[in-house]
Amino acid sequence: MTSPSPTPPPRRLPKRVGPAAAAAIVMLALFAGLFAWRSARTAQPSAGAPPPTAVVAIQINPTDVPASLESVGSLRAVREVVLAPEVAGRVVAIRFNSGDAVAAGSTLVQLYDAPERADRAAAVAHAKFTGVQLERSRQLATTGAEPRELLDQRVAEHDQALAAVSQIEARLAQKTIRAPFAGAIGLRKINPGQYLNPGDAIASLTALDQLYVDFSVPQQDFAKLRVGSPVSVTTDAWPGRTFLARVNAIEPQIGEDTRNITIQAVVANADRALRPGLFVTAALQLPPEHGVLVAPATAIQTSASGESVTVIRGPKAQQEGKAEIVPVTTGRRFGDNVVVTSGLKPGDVVVTEGQPRVQPGAQVKVVRKPQQASR
Repeated sequence: MTSPSPTPPPRRLPKRVGPAAAAAIVMLALFAGLFAWRSARTAQPSAGAPPPTAVVAIQINPTDVPASLESVGSLRAVREVVLAPEVAGRVVAIRFNSGDAVAAGSTLVQLYDAPERADRAAAVAHAKFTGVQLERSRQLATTGAEPRELLDQRVAEHDQALAAVSQIEARLAQKTIRAPFAGAIGLRKINPGQYLNPGDAIASLTALDQLYVDFSVPQQDFAKLRVGSPVSVTTDAWPGRTFLARVNAIEPQIGEDTRNITIQAVVANADRALRPGLFVTAALQLPPEHGVLVAPATAIQTSASGESVTVIRGPKAQQEGKAEIVPVTTGRRFGDNVVVTSGLKPGDVVVTEGQPRVQPGAQVKVVRKPQQASR
C-alpha cells in the first residue's frame, strides 16, 4: 500500500510596505531632489585668473638732490656777561629795569663815591699848584736864576700830581657800573641801599643781535666741513620758519668720548626771535649729489629681514606687469623722499601705494593716484 507523499510547507508571501514607510521614502526622495536643485542653482562658475591689483607706481631715474648734515644743536649768545662791581660799595642809584634794552656805555648802577670825589678835588688842586711851580721854574731856569736840578724836581712833582688825579678817577669809575655793550638786561638781583662786595651779581646783559649755533657732526664727515658753509636752523619755537647761519669756526680737536666734531655757526637775530639756550636743528648745507636714485618714502617697506620695495617687471612696467619684492639699502631722507643706495637701477618702476595687497609674482595694474578732495 502506497504511503501518501508529504505535504510541502506553505509558501511565504513578501511583507507589504506599510503606508507610513512609503510616505517617508517619498519624502526623502523629494528632499534629496530639492537639495540637488538648490545646489545646482547656487553653484558658482569655476573661477578664472584673478584680476590684476591696482597700484600707484613711479619710475626711478637718476637725479640731483640737495645734500646736508643734520644735527641737534643749541643757541648761545655771542656776547653775554653777568654784571658785577669791581669794588665794594653801597648802591645809591639803579638806572635800569629788568628786561630793558640798553646802549653801550649806559650807566646802570651807581655806588656811593663821595670820598673818592673829595679825593679827586684835592688831587686836582695839587696838580694845578705843581703846574704853576713848574711853569715858574722853567722861566727862571732859562735865565739861570734857578738850578736845572730844581726844574727837574718840579717836572717830577707835577707828573706825580697828575698820576694821582688819574688814580682817583679810576677809583671813581669803579663806583659806576656801565653796560660794556648794547643788549638786553636780565632780572635785577640788587636793591637800592644794598651793600655790594666785589663780584656780587647785579644782572645779566646779553646781546641778541647775533647768536652762536653750536652742533656736532660725526668724524667721518670731517672732509665735508668748510668755514663759511651755510647752515639752515629750525626750532619748534617757530614752526615753519628757517633761519640762515654761516659756519664761523670748527673745533680743531675731535671729541675723544663721542668722536664728533663741534661746529660753531653764527645766525643773525635782528628781530630778536631767537634766544640763547634754545634747542635747534642745524642742517649743514653741502654741495648737491649728482645721479642719485631717489624713491618716495612710501615705497619703502620695513620688515624683520630689512628694507624692500615692490618693483613691477615686464615690457609695459609703467602700465602693468608682475610684482617682485626687491631688497634695498637706503641712505638719508629729505622731505618725503629717501635716497636708495643699492637694490634699484635706473628705469625701475616701484610701487608707492598698494603694496600690502600685492603678493610676489602677482599681476598689477598701474593707476593714477586719486586726487584728494579740496576742503
